[in-house]
Amino acid sequence: MSAPVLCFDQVWKTYHMGPVRVDALKSMSFTISQGELILIVGPSGSGKSTLLHLLGGLDRASQGTIQIEGKTISHLPTRRLAQIRNSKIGFVFQRFNLLPKYTAIENVEVPMLYAGRPKRWRRKRAMELLDMVNLSDRAKHRPNELSGGQQQRVAIARALANDPLFLLADEPTGNLDTASGEEIIHLFLRLNGMGKTILVVTHDLELIRIATRVLYIRDGTIESEERKDGNHHRSLEISGA
Repeated sequence: MSAPVLCFDQVWKTYHMGPVRVDALKSMSFTISQGELILIVGPSGSGKSTLLHLLGGLDRASQGTIQIEGKTISHLPTRRLAQIRNSKIGFVFQRFNLLPKYTAIENVEVPMLYAGRPKRWRRKRAMELLDMVNLSDRAKHRPNELSGGQQQRVAIARALANDPLFLLADEPTGNLDTASGEEIIHLFLRLNGMGKTILVVTHDLELIRIATRVLYIRDGTIESEERKDGNHHRSLEISGA
């Protein structure tokens, strides 16, 4: 049996501000399996941002163990952790974070460039991904020539560039109008249907309808968890198509 995609075991994140100790995450434990689409929701100050940074290997836990595919990443050297981020995790941000002077296809190529892929291979893969998100006709457009929804689709294509183990999305519909947000929701559903594991940290409760599991966090702990059965998830996908 394959190892879980991601495992948090008794993870704490503590900050010290002078004599004051702040526990942003408290003994948090959960496991994520291949093919899940997980929503992480909670009020401001609940620990979502801290959890996001730990999920993405952007920060280190104070205590506990974080594993990706059964391998502990909690104490890896900074350079090795960066390699794992580039190869195992695809990031999707609220503000897209596209490079303004690069075209859409060049933006999608960036993670492959860092991974040392040859130019011809990068270009072919980037065009395939833009075609998958229905933007092959915008390949040579720069971000300021694209709508918000189109920019986010380029960002998702970029996140998929190195075929990551999972996608980590931070408020992916937060800067979009309703119609563009729906496009992103359907794209996530399609990717999840293809087997991609997706974690979404968000305030947008509309996204609950596409999740296979929802983790509700408050005051640095998992307050409750909701699982969706497969039939419910598929019926949402069909009704929303």
